[in-house]
Amino acid sequence: MSKIAFLVPLFPLLGFLINGLGRQRLSKSAVGLIGSGMIFLSFLTSCFLFGHVYGAAANSSGAPINSVVTLFNFIQTEAFTIPFAFQIDQLSVLFLLIITGIGFLIHLYSSAYMKDEAPHHFARYFAYLNLFVFSMLLLVMGSNYVIMFIGWEGVGLCSYLLIGYWFKNGDYNYAAKKAFIMNRIGDLGFLLAVFWLIFKLGTVNYTDVFAGVAQLSAFDITAITTLLFVGAMGKSAQIPLYTWLPDAMAGPTPVSALIHAATMVTAGIYMIARSNILFTMAPATQTLVAVIGLATAIFAATIALKQNDIKKVLAYSTVSQLGYMFLGLGVGAYTGAVFHVMTHAFFKALLFLGAGSVIHAMHHEQDIRKMGNLKKYMPITHITFLLACLAIAGIPPFSGFFSKDEILVAAYSSNPLFYYIGVGGALMTAFYMFRLYTLTFLGNFRGTHEQEHHLHESPSAMTIPLIVLAVLSVVGGFIGIPAVFAENQHWLQNFLAPIFAESTKLADAHHLSHSQEYIMMGVVTLLIVLVIAFAVKSFRNYNNANETEPTGLSKVLLNKWYVDELYNTIVVNPLNALGGVLKNVVEKSGIDGAVNGVGKLVAYSSRQLRLIQSGQVASYLLIMILSMVVFFIVWFNDITIMRFLGKIF
Repeated sequence: MSKIAFLVPLFPLLGFLINGLGRQRLSKSAVGLIGSGMIFLSFLTSCFLFGHVYGAAANSSGAPINSVVTLFNFIQTEAFTIPFAFQIDQLSVLFLLIITGIGFLIHLYSSAYMKDEAPHHFARYFAYLNLFVFSMLLLVMGSNYVIMFIGWEGVGLCSYLLIGYWFKNGDYNYAAKKAFIMNRIGDLGFLLAVFWLIFKLGTVNYTDVFAGVAQLSAFDITAITTLLFVGAMGKSAQIPLYTWLPDAMAGPTPVSALIHAATMVTAGIYMIARSNILFTMAPATQTLVAVIGLATAIFAATIALKQNDIKKVLAYSTVSQLGYMFLGLGVGAYTGAVFHVMTHAFFKALLFLGAGSVIHAMHHEQDIRKMGNLKKYMPITHITFLLACLAIAGIPPFSGFFSKDEILVAAYSSNPLFYYIGVGGALMTAFYMFRLYTLTFLGNFRGTHEQEHHLHESPSAMTIPLIVLAVLSVVGGFIGIPAVFAENQHWLQNFLAPIFAESTKLADAHHLSHSQEYIMMGVVTLLIVLVIAFAVKSFRNYNNANETEPTGLSKVLLNKWYVDELYNTIVVNPLNALGGVLKNVVEKSGIDGAVNGVGKLVAYSSRQLRLIQSGQVASYLLIMILSMVVFFIVWFNDITIMRFLGKIF
């Protein structure tokens, strides 16, 4: 295994280099083949690693499979050594399959979706995608926090490049900069946590940190985990660092799918799941994680209720679903959170790619109020999108039902209030997703005659990934069948059990009776079905001609609670004003004034000294004699002073 593990990130890196350096010479077909092919090779290698780990786990009687592949020493000092090494275990190989599998489907989809781009821009796009996947693989494969941080920063850089891919649009550049800067805020917390670990333990290797956790005080653990969570808040878009994610819709739709489904936004969940023993020993931080996650889930869901841009609805849906994942982490349901990462990757990638198919057919129209009845023209996109909506709404037996139910049950065991608020968020999810589905695919077409004339199903390169993801969205939940249905059939829990074993021992678990779980599942499912029926009935006959100007709470939700305006008022505008003062006063009047003043002084002095050169020999003789007199006076005074000092001492 050690001989091939490095190939997983190497293939995307090679794709980035080949497409990036050869963008002026390679054809589009060659670029698409190289970009997608490298990710597919990485996926095949990941499958091999998964098979190896799965086989080893089956023969290990529950012991963790922890194979560390060291390539070289990245940092080596007398105090500590940080190797450039990969850790291959149950958690990392699971994420490898998600990243490379979903990543390959998105690359394949992109080859058709981006076909109108110029060849060199097409190659640039695929180079960025490959670099993004490489960075994410580095993040999940690293055997220590420093290698994770390298990948962490890499996905931040690639998100900036991909969100601002159409760099001639100033708004898109602003969105890219916003994502980059807000992620840097969170990254500072992550970096401080790494420094803290080095200072206290002298190591950042996972195995050494987790083995030496007893050396840390309660304050150290709480501080480190809080700082790590700050990093996760930025990368995984939690309150208050979430506003960059909806603006990330400025990038091409496949980029939105890659960022929102399988890669960047799941980095924070992976990091906390990997550090589960630290967080389990910091109950205050766990409570903070749960509260922030739940607040984000509800807050983002309320905004999604009133959005009319098809990608914005999905963006706020992502923020909300990430909140549920953090809720799971906060209540100790680490397996449930990872399970929801996986199922969310399936149906959210499907939703974004389905939205891309719709936008492609509508000639880049994204306002759902101007769509309708698209099921008539796009049957494959319609049925796959519907399946994804059912999955994210939590309808059994679709994948989202199993993963979300596991998180909600764990939340109820921890604090019933968390459960009831979480159910409210689930009901809002069902409403806004089926509002989106109904306005897009049902009712009458509300676009222009020109748009209707050109409506068509997307090419096979786009529909095949939709079909594959639809199948996964339907059956993906069966890897986590809860005990209420069948004992010991939760394959994912059994597979990941060694990773979370220590946390499970420390956790104070409260299990519900099967009858109570059945009642909770039945009631929630019934409520979701009623909400779906209400949403479809409310918007099936929607007519945008009857649209009225929103007022009150509707206007607030449409404007996203005015959070961006608040940030602009209290952060952006004061910083811009400070920048203006530094530019116009400090720099121009202060720094430039001093530098220019020195120049002017030299020029003035030169002009005055130039007057000495009069050309009159008598003047020169006078100056020479005066200089000699001054010299003798100084020399005489120096001798007198020295003699005087000699007499004293």
